[in-house]
Amino acid sequence: MSPEELLSLGFSKELVVLFIAALPVLELRGAIPIAINVFGFPWYYALCLALIGNLLPVPFILLFLEAITRGLSKIDFFQRGLNWLFGYTRRRGRIVERYERIGLALFVAIPLPVTGAWTGSLAAKLFGLKFKHAFLAISIGVLVAGVIVTCLSLLGWIGAVIAGIALGILGILGLWRLPE
Repeated sequence: MSPEELLSLGFSKELVVLFIAALPVLELRGAIPIAINVFGFPWYYALCLALIGNLLPVPFILLFLEAITRGLSKIDFFQRGLNWLFGYTRRRGRIVERYERIGLALFVAIPLPVTGAWTGSLAAKLFGLKFKHAFLAISIGVLVAGVIVTCLSLLGWIGAVIAGIALGILGILGLWRLPE
């Protein structure tokens, strides 16, 4: 469903941005460019809406993932999909396994498909991170990804350079482990 279709159903522009940001795969990578370039929102308003929308599903995933997967795994079609998703997350989430909270923040901060808050929440559960540590790391990662996507939406290639520098700094910081 496109943003225009949602608007025609009577949803406000703000609600459309929140909805897009809460969706898996699209997340804030889709919400911020739409908010800025389609709806004409100021960057700070677009960023705030996208952050809120992207973080909305995280507590539910962290708290209820096990119960949901237990129920869905009883259906063969979902069992195969869950096996693929968990395997993919385990392979891609090695940074989370190695560096825990900082690794999770870095994993979520990279604004590429299948590295956002949804997959980060799944990785946090797979690698046994506590709720508060997982939620904080995912929130930091979402904030960094939001800043990167906002820069890219506003500045084009200059934004990409800024994003690269920010990711480089995060990568260097990620080499140090925080004490428990």
